[in-house]
Amino acid sequence: MVEPSENPELAQRIQFDRPHPARVWNALLGGKDNYEADRAAADEIAKTDPTIRGYAQQCRGFLVRAVRHLASEAGIRQFLDIGTGLPTELNTHEVAQGVAPDSRIVYVDNDPLVLIHARALLRNTTPEGVTTYIDADVRDPEAIIADAQNVLNFNEPIAVMLLGIFGHAAPEYATMRSILDRLMAAVPSGSYLALLDGARTDDEVYLAAVARAAEVGHRYHLRTPAQLVECFEELELVEPGLVPVNQWRPDPSDSGQDKPCNAYGAVGRKP
Repeated sequence: MVEPSENPELAQRIQFDRPHPARVWNALLGGKDNYEADRAAADEIAKTDPTIRGYAQQCRGFLVRAVRHLASEAGIRQFLDIGTGLPTELNTHEVAQGVAPDSRIVYVDNDPLVLIHARALLRNTTPEGVTTYIDADVRDPEAIIADAQNVLNFNEPIAVMLLGIFGHAAPEYATMRSILDRLMAAVPSGSYLALLDGARTDDEVYLAAVARAAEVGHRYHLRTPAQLVECFEELELVEPGLVPVNQWRPDPSDSGQDKPCNAYGAVGRKP
C-alpha cells in the first residue's frame, strides 16, 4: 500500500482521508488495498445491510462466469474492462487467459491508486496473451477507444465490460446510455457487452444501505431493472437475460440458496 507520508503529491490526488469507490469495494471484498476511511465506510454500509459483503462476492462471481463464457463459448479473445477497480483474485485477464492463453485484455480506470496496483499486479498469466492498462475516464469513451486501438483490433469482436461503474460515474441514466452507445458503436458485429449495476428493487434494507453509503461519502445511483434491460435493446441478450447476478449461469457447485442479489447483470451480443 502507498502511505500518505511516502508521496505528498500522490497523497493529494488519492485523498486517503476520504472513502473512494474502488477502495470501499475492495474493503467489502475483504481486500487489503484500502485505508481507514474506506474501511469505516464499508463497515457503516454493512451495519445497515449485513448481506452487503456477500453482495460484493456475488458481483465478483458474475465477472468470473461472464468472462469464462465469453472466452470459451463465445470465442472472444479481446476484452476492454472499463472501471477495473483494485485488483483482487480472479481478475479478467486471469480468467480469460486461463481459458484462451492468447487473450488480450485492456483495463481502464482513472484512479491513481488503481493505476499503481494495476501496473504491479495486472500482468500476463501466459506468454501468448497481452494485459495492459489505460489511465482514462469512462465518461470519455472516445479517448478510451483511441488508446485501446493501440492494443486491440477493432475489426475483430471485443467484449466491453462495465461492471458496477455507472452507479458512481454516471448519476443520470441518459449519460450512462450515451456512454454505452458510443462504446458499442465503436466495436464490430460479434462483439459483446457485459454489464452489471446496482438495481432499485423493493428491498428496503438494501435501499437503506445505499442511502447510508451516500451519507458516509460513497454515493451510488441505482437503475431500475427496466432501465438496465433497455441498455441491451440493440443487442442480442445471452440466456438467461438480465437477472440478479447470482442467478446468471451459476456454477453447478453453487448452493443456490442465496436470495436474489440486488445487483443485476447481463451479457449481450452485437448483431
